[in-house]
Amino acid sequence: MKKWIVLTASIVLNIILGGIYAWSKLSPPLIENYHMSNANAGLVFGATIAIFTLTMIPSGTFVNKYGPRITAVIGAVFFAAGYTVAAMSGGSFAMIFAGVSILSGIGIGTAYVCPLTVGMKWFPDNKGLITGVAVAGFGGGAIVLSNLAKYLLVSQGWDILDVFKLIGFGFGGVAILAALLLSEPESAETGQTAAESEPKNLKAYLFDKTYLLLCLGIFAGTFAGLLVIGHLGNILKESGFSETNAALGISVFAIGNAAGRIFWGQVHDKLKTTLTVILSLMCMVLALIPLAFKLPTAVIMLDVAFIGMSFGACFVVYASSIVVHFGTEMFPRLYPICFLGYGVAGIVGSPVGGIIRDTTGSFTIGIFVSIAIVIAALTVITVSKKALNEPHA
Repeated sequence: MKKWIVLTASIVLNIILGGIYAWSKLSPPLIENYHMSNANAGLVFGATIAIFTLTMIPSGTFVNKYGPRITAVIGAVFFAAGYTVAAMSGGSFAMIFAGVSILSGIGIGTAYVCPLTVGMKWFPDNKGLITGVAVAGFGGGAIVLSNLAKYLLVSQGWDILDVFKLIGFGFGGVAILAALLLSEPESAETGQTAAESEPKNLKAYLFDKTYLLLCLGIFAGTFAGLLVIGHLGNILKESGFSETNAALGISVFAIGNAAGRIFWGQVHDKLKTTLTVILSLMCMVLALIPLAFKLPTAVIMLDVAFIGMSFGACFVVYASSIVVHFGTEMFPRLYPICFLGYGVAGIVGSPVGGIIRDTTGSFTIGIFVSIAIVIAALTVITVSKKALNEPHA
């Protein structure tokens, strides 16, 4: 019974942390009512992703030393504090950046690794499935927050700063409670830490060709996905969507993102690394193309779900590939560093989309930039695919 409580708490915690993907629903009121530029709105989102990924590296060591419960509670407190600061900002970009990007980014990165760690230990025979479910919860967080934000901002006339306050106190409080329920099974408790049992020659792995190709793949896929999700509400409105349909589009992306994490995990189990990486990047290219054109609402909605599924692949395919090629012992050390590709994409992708929009008056060029980057990565990986064929572990 306890493992199901832990799993439920893990999913709840990830849903709350994953609400950052609803940023494109939260940013328009800041742009319209508090005169924040598209570039700065994109920077808040991108910096949050970057800080989140950077924080994951020391967080893994912290979990090994202090356990998932304490680590997750600390992360949840930072998350709550961040949105509380944003709520008191009066619309100031500096305070919103400090609260959402820095404090909540640290909180997300600190807590993110905890549900994954405890899930694999409670369900050792279903690691792939449990990881997929856990990260799907993170990907689905935007569904909850975007719909709640739509109701509060549009139907109830709330100010965006009041929504930040609700996230800080309400969502943050639930996150703290969920974090308190995390624990490891007794059989997982040993006197030896992961750091003591893992191989020490990390540098050799970091310059391994296979590892570098995986880092390139996660950067390209997440660059495209973050550029889109960071501005999705405004992209859809430029395509003629109503406020209601634009909010629905964010939820559709989140559903695709969550479903894609489970789907691509199963694909990887069957097709392994090389074909799965190539197929996932090809799907991203095919999904991005229709978004650059004004098509019927139903077609764009289906395409948004397709983009979400392709984006979700990045959070399962590369993690699974690292385990296959380098073994479970090296995973905690190698994956957070590979995940920095996602952080770099956060710094570059969403702000670039905003800058291009501010400069040209359209997101279309930004979408084509994303397509070019994914095609470039796909070409390099396809040409070098032999490096992905043989496990190194």
